[in-house]
Amino acid sequence: MASGETREEWVDEAVSNLGDYLAGQRWFHAAQPPLPGEVHVVRAAQLPDTSPALWQVLVGVGDDVYQLILSPRSLSGADGGALPADVDSGGVSARSLIAAVGDVAVHDVLSDPQMALALLESISGGSERAERCRLLNAEQSNTSLIFDDRLILKVFRRLRSGRNPDAEVTSALAATGFANVATPLVEWRDDEFDFAFGQTFLNGGSEGWALALASLRDFYSFHAESPGNGPGEAGGDFGPEAARLGQVTAKMHLHLAQAYPPVPSDDAASTWFALLQSIRVRLAAASDTLGRDLGGLVGGLLERVASLEGPGPAMRVHGDLHLGQVMRTDLGWFVLDFEGEPDRPLSERLAPASPLKDVAGMLRSLHYASRYSLGERDRSEWPQLGSAALAWELRNREEFLAGYEGESGLEVLLPDAYTMSDVMSIYELDKALYELDYELAHRPEWVDIPIDALERLGLPDERGIDDGGALPW
Repeated sequence: MASGETREEWVDEAVSNLGDYLAGQRWFHAAQPPLPGEVHVVRAAQLPDTSPALWQVLVGVGDDVYQLILSPRSLSGADGGALPADVDSGGVSARSLIAAVGDVAVHDVLSDPQMALALLESISGGSERAERCRLLNAEQSNTSLIFDDRLILKVFRRLRSGRNPDAEVTSALAATGFANVATPLVEWRDDEFDFAFGQTFLNGGSEGWALALASLRDFYSFHAESPGNGPGEAGGDFGPEAARLGQVTAKMHLHLAQAYPPVPSDDAASTWFALLQSIRVRLAAASDTLGRDLGGLVGGLLERVASLEGPGPAMRVHGDLHLGQVMRTDLGWFVLDFEGEPDRPLSERLAPASPLKDVAGMLRSLHYASRYSLGERDRSEWPQLGSAALAWELRNREEFLAGYEGESGLEVLLPDAYTMSDVMSIYELDKALYELDYELAHRPEWVDIPIDALERLGLPDERGIDDGGALPW
């Protein structure tokens, strides 16, 4: 933990000049770089027992609070001479230098592996030490560091009052005995914020998304040689893994229900009706953007659910479950990252929902994988491979659902059999609209994937998918 509110002169001046640095970080939320004077110190304190000195500095930009871990170093060499081009007097990499204040060079600790080693030891109270550290470059909303390939530390950048959902839920699940989350090892927090969270690093694990794409590539090659056979007969069949993933998802929900008891159906109704209203508003907005009546695609579904009183029992859920949030190791599937969908408000991410929200998220991910894999191929192959992609999705969708629904005790958390299909479809529709907003903003060439989902959800088939009898297997 940070020590008292000691302040040194360099802190305020350095922070006031960090606008360009912040604007260049993927975890910075604002669309425009902050103007001079818009960045200020909220809190600054030196971490105990660190050499060189490390400081936790919380900076404010508008209504947002960001966490920086900084280290002030002398700009003069030991003999008072000039510094080498790449190293300061303490042996710190110049690549981590983000500001200079008089004779003080201010370094970003999370950009320097040696200083990050000292950070881990300090925030763990000495219980965790490491010899090596590396930055996980794929991180966007936070900063993750891997120590000795055995511990991964996620340092939260944009802070919010209260518990961080990932740290809170992962710890709660581990406390119930759920074996499919990485073991919590380090928690750094105070009464207001969660600052960092460390878990066992799943070294050698494979992300579900990567495994699904590998399976699709194998099936396409198999399909070219044996067009009369289905994905279950291909060497890279993902079906057994999809079934196991369904079982793990069901176990996760049962353990979540232990940690966070479900709310009664009546209490969940208001959130459900707010979701339906949100869907209608977002459909109208997307229709205006695209110049196409998207609401007409799913009008029948929305009419059917209008009479539903709610989604059944509602509870704390993962909130953003997809193939990129699960890892396969020799010990089985592990579930990652319980922060929810990053583009949704925190209050919406924490709201109780039917467990079917997570199920729908995984089904949408299976569809995305099948369509994304087509994008890796030449367009001339699409007519031939389109039916293969759909067959792969259908098989793994059904295997995932079979694994999920086969878990004992789950029935008390789900709506009745008469409404389950419609509730599932609404959560798939909600996810598809979320995807559509993202693609319109970041990857407009991908908008056909969520639009395809809307078209399918408007079909009368109970799965929202109609193969039209066109598949040869």
